[in-house]
Amino acid sequence: MLVFNNTVIIRTLAALQQKPIHHHKLCNHLMQFCSGRYTTSKAANAIKGETVNNSRTCFNTYMRLLQEYAQMKSLMDGRRVHAHIKKNAYDMDMFLGNQLVNMYVKCRRIEDAVQVFDEMRKRNVVSWTTIIGGYIQSGRCEDGLTLFKRMRLEGKKPNHVTLAGILRASAELGNPDQGLQIHGLIVRTEYESDIFLNNALLTTYASFGYVADAWTVFDKMPERDTVSWNTMIVGYTQNGYCQEALRLYGWMLWTAIEADHVTFASVLGACAGPEALQQGKGVHGHAIRNGFELEEPVGNALLTMYVRCRSVESARRLFDRMPERDVVSWTNLIKGYVQTENDEDALQSFRQMQQEGIKPNEFTLSSILGRCAISRDLELGKQVHVFVIKLDCKSNVCVGNTLVDMYNKCGSIEDACQVFEEMPEQDVISWTMIISGYAQYGYGEEALKCFCRIRRTGMKLDTFVFTSIIRACADLASLEQGKQIHACTMKNGFASDVFVGSAFVNMYAKCGNIEDSRKLFDKMVTRDLVTWNSMIVGYAQHGHDKDALELFEHLQQAGVKPDDITFVGVLFACSHVGLLHEGCHYFDSMSREYGISPTMEHYACIVDLLGRAGHLDKAEACINNMPFEPSALVWQTLLGACKIHCNSEMGKRVADRLLELQPQDSATYVLLSNLYSAAGRWDDRTKVRKMMENMGVKKERGYSWIEVKNTVHAFGVGDTSHPQTTEIYTKLHELIRQIKEMGYLPQTNSVLHDMELEQQEYTLTHHSEKLAIAFGLISLSPMTQIRIIKNLRVCGDCHTAIKFISQSTGRQIVMRDVNRFHHFKDGLCSCGDYW
Repeated sequence: MLVFNNTVIIRTLAALQQKPIHHHKLCNHLMQFCSGRYTTSKAANAIKGETVNNSRTCFNTYMRLLQEYAQMKSLMDGRRVHAHIKKNAYDMDMFLGNQLVNMYVKCRRIEDAVQVFDEMRKRNVVSWTTIIGGYIQSGRCEDGLTLFKRMRLEGKKPNHVTLAGILRASAELGNPDQGLQIHGLIVRTEYESDIFLNNALLTTYASFGYVADAWTVFDKMPERDTVSWNTMIVGYTQNGYCQEALRLYGWMLWTAIEADHVTFASVLGACAGPEALQQGKGVHGHAIRNGFELEEPVGNALLTMYVRCRSVESARRLFDRMPERDVVSWTNLIKGYVQTENDEDALQSFRQMQQEGIKPNEFTLSSILGRCAISRDLELGKQVHVFVIKLDCKSNVCVGNTLVDMYNKCGSIEDACQVFEEMPEQDVISWTMIISGYAQYGYGEEALKCFCRIRRTGMKLDTFVFTSIIRACADLASLEQGKQIHACTMKNGFASDVFVGSAFVNMYAKCGNIEDSRKLFDKMVTRDLVTWNSMIVGYAQHGHDKDALELFEHLQQAGVKPDDITFVGVLFACSHVGLLHEGCHYFDSMSREYGISPTMEHYACIVDLLGRAGHLDKAEACINNMPFEPSALVWQTLLGACKIHCNSEMGKRVADRLLELQPQDSATYVLLSNLYSAAGRWDDRTKVRKMMENMGVKKERGYSWIEVKNTVHAFGVGDTSHPQTTEIYTKLHELIRQIKEMGYLPQTNSVLHDMELEQQEYTLTHHSEKLAIAFGLISLSPMTQIRIIKNLRVCGDCHTAIKFISQSTGRQIVMRDVNRFHHFKDGLCSCGDYW
């Protein structure tokens, strides 16, 4: 036996560099010693002087060195050995070639591995398996599958390792057909009972969601190890079969298979809700008895389980016992506090983890920011934003998205936009959030610009992007843009998506095209409650009461349970056409038959219904008997009814209540002033105007929009900013002259300010909706409907004038004001003057 000490080895290595050695035992012992006690590069020097005459010595040395370098992933040393082989023209046999391929694969140099593989004159199954595995490990699964096919064409029989690798590639590519073919091949080989290969099959089927097929494989396995049970439990859990996972865990314990940390971490993932808390505690007990409770992965899995089961106290007790707590532990605890709205403890834990030297990750920050978004706590959100900047996490896409969402939900769209624009990289979620934010706060044009930008990126769009941009089109009443996006959704394969379909039903209705809305509704194969609600509310807003109520009956026949939004639509339909008896019946049936407690919106509808029908006392009594404090919306509804029926006494009383709630809201003053005008109480009207002046309240400016050739044009009262102002005013004055000849008289009592009669008529003539209609008449073809949006309730004078204009021009005019749609045709309005 050869024995070396440090002095001997150093001297010997120096000598070997000067003179070749011819003692293969000495060389191999020396290489072995150097590999263990010195760098392996010194061992490589031991073969520097070898000649081809010592082929056996070189072979053993090369093989051992390559094995060592592969394990160490030492590419530089591996290349040195490879170069030495080439320099000495050493015969590259199959075994040495396999070691070189393996070394390059382990060092993640797949191209070098392929070059060696291609230069090998002979290859065995190990050669093929190693290079195929290299392709798969480097993410080039398609190349791995191609090489596997070539292997079979060359008549090479794969082994269990080869087949396991191909199964992994099939799973990575999401190719279940390939996985099924490999399973068929396995059945025809001697590996059908191989436990390693069967475990790979379980993983593959579970990744495809083919849990039943995974179970068939598992059930037929003649032998199972802990990995088999763990894989099957994970498959059940990941595919949502939590109870099956727990039952399988119980069977595993019964069969006396020893559970490990993976078992506990996997089965705890199946305990995902308050109803699974007791089962989770049972698994916790098993983990304690087996000594796994405080192991890091199991401890974190237990924390996750308790947080999901909303048992934060149990999570905290476990957390305090953990000997080591990493960022996952802290994040789970903070998430638990956030879910239970314990903001103080969440923030305290957030600060404490940093004091203990644990750097928060994107999930920690997202949890805290998520809570700020839910609670609409902008100030706290900005404080966390400062932490994000200090921790240099602002470039993280997940954190950036959560910041955008937080600012959106807190109503700070400017900050949301700034965060979005400063993100170095945006994903589809980022775009969805900023588009949604713009749409939500009335920046429809900005939302459309963002949609154009995301399309230019070539990014794959999803359901949420489309529903957000469709909402923007609906709010803008931009029918042409909406139609283009409809075509885009069809090209991208979202034509049958129920969420996108529901959004389009709503969009067409809000754009005034209730007919196309219904056509789309009828074509939808799958409808959810949102679809039904969109159509019912759409009919209600358009004054199609019979269609709305008929659709409500169809909803019930289809077995769909209505919700509070459904009844808002139904009551809205009844109130806008005066169906008093039906409306009261539906209001009573909400709680009696469906268990739905009326909200403020429902009471507003029933007050509107009673008020319009002239039952003002009942409407007021309904408000006074509400189970919660009435909002301004309800009082405004009653005040509007007082104006319709000229009840100035009640109107004054209601207005006083409104002014207590919203002293700066101009709508109350305007309604009360119009009420006094209608009753001929001019002094009281003057007092209201003086009150507005003293309070510094200004009437909200009215605007109207019309879309022409994909461009939305906005008009204000007396607007002269449009490039075609001259043509617009010429057309408008021509219209006014025509309709006056037909009997139109300006309703000057709706003018709020004191002015001469001529000036009052001039102001009425140049209301924004009249300007928009005049522009539509000179810009749109004679067969095209004119669609207008008004940000306020249409005044009585404009409503009358537009009826005359529709008769004079023979054009259909659709107007959407703040309350409903008006369809004007042949001198009549769809509302029947009941609005």
